[in-house]
Formats: sequence, C-alpha cells, structure tokens
Amino acid sequence: MTRIAWMVSAIGGGMLAAGWWLWASPDGGPVAHYRVVASYPHDAGAFCQGLVIADGKLYESTGQLGRSTLRQVDLASGQVEKQMNLGPEYFGEGLAIWQDQLIQLTWRNGVAFVYDRANLRYVESFRFTPEGWGLTHDGKHLFLSDGTSEIRRLDPVTRRVVGTIKVRDQQGRPVARLNELEYVEGEIWANVWQTDRIVRISPDTGLVLGWIDLSGLLPGKRSASSRPDEQGVDVLNGIAYDAIHKRLFVTGKNWPRLFEIEIVQ
Repeated sequence: MTRIAWMVSAIGGGMLAAGWWLWASPDGGPVAHYRVVASYPHDAGAFCQGLVIADGKLYESTGQLGRSTLRQVDLASGQVEKQMNLGPEYFGEGLAIWQDQLIQLTWRNGVAFVYDRANLRYVESFRFTPEGWGLTHDGKHLFLSDGTSEIRRLDPVTRRVVGTIKVRDQQGRPVARLNELEYVEGEIWANVWQTDRIVRISPDTGLVLGWIDLSGLLPGKRSASSRPDEQGVDVLNGIAYDAIHKRLFVTGKNWPRLFEIEIVQ
C-alpha cells in the first residue's frame, strides 16, 4: 500500500464531495475511493493525454490531430503560461519529466519529442513502437504504455526497451487499455481507458495491487461511449503526483476542473 494519504475514516457531513463504492473489484483486490481536497480551473478545450507536476508547475500534453500541444499551466488559475503546438499530423499523448527535460509521446506516429523544461524549446526526438499512450519513470527507467496490458521499460539514455511488465490482476488475467501513467511511491498508477478507474501496479511483478474508483468526481460527466464523434471526451485521464508535498492531482479529457484528491482506503 502506498504511503500517500491512505486513511481509514468516515467522510462526515460538511466535507467536500467524495466518491462512492459503485463497482466491485473484478478480481477481489482492494478498492479505494477518494476525498476531494481542492478543485482548480482546467481548460475544457484540453484533451488531456499526459499530466505531470514539478516545482509547483503543472505540465500537460493534449491530443487531437491539429490541436495537440505541450503546455506549462499555472495550477491555481488554470492559465496556460507557455505552450508548444505540435504539427497537424501529430496526436499528442503521454508525458514525463526526466531530469530537466520533458518527454512527450505521440499516439501512432512512432515518435517522441524531448523539450527543455525551462522554456519548452524542442531539443530532439526519438523513435519507438508500436503506439504511445502513457509515460512515467522511477528515476532509473522510463515506463511506456501502448493501450495493451503490457508496459515497456526503457533505458532513459538510449531509449531502448530493456524489459516488459505484463500487468495481471489477482486472478492472473491481463489488464488491458492501460493509458496515462504516473509513478506514485514505488507503484505505477494507470488510468484504464474509458473507465473511472485507476489501477495500482507493482513495477517489479506487474501484479495489480489495488484499484481506485473515481466515479462521480466530475458531476454531469458525459458518457464516453455516447460521444464516439469526440473520441472519448470527458473520459478520466491525467494523473500528476507531487512527490515533495505528497499531493495527488487528477483530471480528464476536456474537463473544466482539475482535482486534488486524497485516496481513502
């Protein structure tokens, strides 16, 4: 179990909105929900694909052909402070900070872009296969998801694949549609595409350690399946962990709010 904000408690009246136990773990593993600590403005036009925070600054990768960007965002106001626009042929995806650089994946282009974090200026690019969905790191390796049940471990210098993590639930079944990734206190957390769930994964074994149900976080959220023309608008996607101050932030595609939450066990 991670050390961040795990609480055994009852959420009393007068507290901010909390999630409800709306689903059962498919494999009998532990299911946690959440308490909202704070809510911040978020650009409803941002099709969030990757989210990270460092030194009080929020960085976001947005998708959609012709609209993909890399942004530095003021957390409190939601205002975009700096922005890099991708070419119209690129669909922005997962994002990670490695040392003083930002690494941004693209979906099916097979290319990742590297930027100087201080000014978002392009530094270089590198190739990868097959698709780019989520990206994070543990200080030693990059972890890349491609929408399947496998996470690739990359050498951060050569960017070559040095291992594969096969994600399995507690019944031994693969857990697919792994999307945006974040490294949280020794675990890999992943949004599960088109669900309100985050899955907690052991980077050593690939075993699912537990689930987090974020149902109800955004009131009035539209169903992803009802909006196929918008490619998953309103889907939960985006996890940013402030390891210094032990703060956890989540949002979704085209959400008007970004939430700081605590996980309630």
